[in-house]
Amino acid sequence: MHPVLLRLGPLTIHTYGFLLAVGFLIGMGLALRQAKKEGIPADKILDLCFYILLAAIIGSRLFFILINLSHYIQNPLDIFKIWEGGLVFYGGVILAVPTVIWYVKKNNLGIWNTADILSPSIAVGHAFGRLGCFAAGCCYGRTAESLPWGVIFTDPECLAPTNILLHPTQLYESAGEFINFLLLVAIRKNKAFNGQIFMTYLLLYSVLRFIIEIFRGDAARGFLVSGISVSQGISIMMFLVGVTGLIVLRRKKS
Repeated sequence: MHPVLLRLGPLTIHTYGFLLAVGFLIGMGLALRQAKKEGIPADKILDLCFYILLAAIIGSRLFFILINLSHYIQNPLDIFKIWEGGLVFYGGVILAVPTVIWYVKKNNLGIWNTADILSPSIAVGHAFGRLGCFAAGCCYGRTAESLPWGVIFTDPECLAPTNILLHPTQLYESAGEFINFLLLVAIRKNKAFNGQIFMTYLLLYSVLRFIIEIFRGDAARGFLVSGISVSQGISIMMFLVGVTGLIVLRRKKS
């Protein structure tokens, strides 16, 4: 839609990277504020946020590269062009989770309480990230012949097919993540046990992502079986983990 935010001579600022940075800073700020309320050293959460960012970028990029391996074998330098898009959220989660566990244990922080603090930040950061995807044209939707709110990408630098009416799946997911953020913040006011916010986020996002995948048009991401994408398969597993986690943690609290 608008992949390049600004060009200043040799310097090009991509909208995707800019919005990703905005989402990270807002999410980090929210996490720091909540940590202070709960008596957790802000510097610990600050360091953790940067570890998460690094792990998430590496993991999400590697996952995307594996899904599109043939392209990157032929164009190896494209591996480093993350400002153009091409990050798979689930790949980031896969690498970020063990990173968080390692850091939390190393610094003697409560793992479930820390996860609860970070969950709303992840949701709002991801919402801004999807706005970046919309600007770059990645993660685009399937064709929509007469959809009133369908979008047509015309910029030749965007990653979506141009001059075709498409489902704005990036905006669907961004809106869903903003709603998830509000729900998590509301639930936090009456949290019954540590881990409740995090497990609720797993449930909310897994359902959202499963539905969004129905309208995605970038079929090159791969499918487990006909009609079930890789991301939908991961969504199903995430949903089961969320349900199990809520039951186990609630019983443990009781």
